[in-house]
Amino acid sequence: MSKKFIADVIQQSSDLTGLASVRLAGAVIEAIKAKIIETGRFSLPEFGSFAVRETPKRTKMNPRTGEKVQVKAGATVRFKPSPNLKEAAFAGVKKARRKAARAG
Repeated sequence: MSKKFIADVIQQSSDLTGLASVRLAGAVIEAIKAKIIETGRFSLPEFGSFAVRETPKRTKMNPRTGEKVQVKAGATVRFKPSPNLKEAAFAGVKKARRKAARAG
């Protein structure tokens, strides 16, 4: 999903112009980022939640040289889909598998 995709959906479902829908999409994305920075999490019902998780300091191996490298502690944003989103996604996968089984 991209900012352009969100702007296109906004434009198609409203009376906004293309430029206004791009600005609105950008504002929504910025608001989500601000909330994640402020609280460490953001939840969208029926879609899922984003949460900041800290990653510990660890040792990894450089795949090219085989040398062990220390990686600093940091943070990452993780996404957890809602049960409704999971169910909808799996329904599509199951349908595709059934269709492929019939064809094959």
